[in-house]
Amino acid sequence: AVYDMNIMALKLAEDSQVRLPVLVASDGYFTSHQKRRVQTFTHRADVHAFVGEKPPEGYNQVLDRNNPITVGPYMNEPDYINNCYQQSVAMYNAADVFDRIRQEYAVLTGRDYPILDQYRMEDAEVAVFLMNSASEIVKDVVDQLRAQGIKAGSVAPNMIRPFPAKQIAEALRGVKAVTIGDRADSYGAHGGNMTNEIKAALFTHHVTDTLVISRIYGLGGKDFYAEDGHHMFKLAIDAAAAKEVAVPFDYYGHTPGDPNNAPKRVLEPLKYEDLKTGLITVARDEATGKLKVKVPPIRQLTKKPKRLAPGHGACPGCGIFSGLELFFKGIEGDIVALYQTGCAMVVTTGFPYSSHKATYIHNLFQNGAATLSGVVEMFWERKRRGELDSYGLQDDFTFVMITGDGGMDIGMGPAIGSALRNHKMIILEYDNEGYMNTGAQQSYSTPLGHRTSTSNVGKHQGGKLFHHKDTAQIMAATNIPYVFTGSESIPQDLLRKAAKAQYYAQNVGLVYGKILITCPLNWLSEEKIGQTLIDEAVNSCFFPLYDIEEGITTITYNPEDKGKRIPLGDWLKNMGKTKHLTRPEYADALKSFEDEVERRWMRLKAKHENAYL
Repeated sequence: AVYDMNIMALKLAEDSQVRLPVLVASDGYFTSHQKRRVQTFTHRADVHAFVGEKPPEGYNQVLDRNNPITVGPYMNEPDYINNCYQQSVAMYNAADVFDRIRQEYAVLTGRDYPILDQYRMEDAEVAVFLMNSASEIVKDVVDQLRAQGIKAGSVAPNMIRPFPAKQIAEALRGVKAVTIGDRADSYGAHGGNMTNEIKAALFTHHVTDTLVISRIYGLGGKDFYAEDGHHMFKLAIDAAAAKEVAVPFDYYGHTPGDPNNAPKRVLEPLKYEDLKTGLITVARDEATGKLKVKVPPIRQLTKKPKRLAPGHGACPGCGIFSGLELFFKGIEGDIVALYQTGCAMVVTTGFPYSSHKATYIHNLFQNGAATLSGVVEMFWERKRRGELDSYGLQDDFTFVMITGDGGMDIGMGPAIGSALRNHKMIILEYDNEGYMNTGAQQSYSTPLGHRTSTSNVGKHQGGKLFHHKDTAQIMAATNIPYVFTGSESIPQDLLRKAAKAQYYAQNVGLVYGKILITCPLNWLSEEKIGQTLIDEAVNSCFFPLYDIEEGITTITYNPEDKGKRIPLGDWLKNMGKTKHLTRPEYADALKSFEDEVERRWMRLKAKHENAYL
């Protein structure tokens, strides 16, 4: 149905009586996480023939240079109401146009999608109204009830805009009771949106004898089974027998809480005195204006408690938490951490469990920086007012936003907004070169030629087609006080940068840092060589280690000076996602990747040597 409706949607959207965007929607989980057998057209030409040629002359084309047009102009009275009226007319026209198109498609394929899908509704006395995948499951329940002598039927819409109000009213005319399932609540409205629209349809078309039961179901991906369908029908059967609805609106599938199972604190809060070791010191040199940083050998910090507890759900060999913990070793005192959506969030906070020993906040890819910015400003304002003194909070509280490379794609705008306002916080990006939490799709940080689920390797494509985004340089261009890259491969270097980051985040403004971490699952690499892969990424100059302190670039580890520079291919050959690049047929892609790494490295060295760059 999803496949078919996307084809029909093109024809519908371009029809002269409609000309509106068309949205095809189905269960997100089923279409993104499951595999189904789909009957498709063998020849593209057949699809093109069905959809038809582009609209005839007379339609404005945005690419017609001889007839330039304005799209999306500002509009107000008296034109705005007229434009909205035109959209309304076109929307209602869509119903008749779709009905014609779906009949044409049925002739072509044998698959028909009427505006309202009715199953055994001819003489139904009780019915269930559901959408998408659940509506298919409940058809089996209808058959089972019919075998018991119960006149049951089901209704499901294939179109919800324009809302098929008349068809629904006619389908339910004569039905004694119907249970309507909504997968979302319209909070405070005594029913979900679909329920309230159906009630309005019945009222408008004078169907007054049908009892309506509203239930919210399936939230959070909760599966829908045949027994759930039987429950929905029982509600309708009981209402029909009693000629009234006992509970018009409720949730189905929720469970009462048991006070005995209330979450209990398992992890003891971190003690400030354990976090404030005094072994790390940062001070500004009055003569040079530069920071003087002192960090001990890492073994002296082993007694410093970990900020995250063991037992999280990360994949074996995941480099996120060893990288984060090393960075946190360089932070003295308390922190508040905000994690944007991503692997690190998902595997540490599946309710009711948490691996975080300190205050933790989560928000989405696109607004983590904005959220933590508000928290930071709240903290400092309440501190200024003296409102936090009674809590005994320390002055060196540090705010850290943890994000993946996907979060620095989707959330780049808010991050730059935080840079503009220069909030006193750290944005720390762990880069595993893809959207690993949702199936290893490519991100802007995925390098050229690397294989992901959306940049495959085959006869038409050899991995990602363009070079990776240099996030550190983008953030440096915003002129924030401190930017750095770091890696577990040089732990002392990362500790020093963490200490610097804390100083700037507490005293000056925004800090951005980027650390490269391994993802064995999607890098297609052995878990045991994670540290080696990071070392090779650094020593090949793919991931150079440097910082930019108040505009001055300093390379903090130069593999050439150490005699450790290695060819890029030595790193690539050890990962399943990139080893194809070492084959002769991908020589051009490898050369392009090597040239880009060298170009960025040479540019970085020039900045290191010249404070004006």
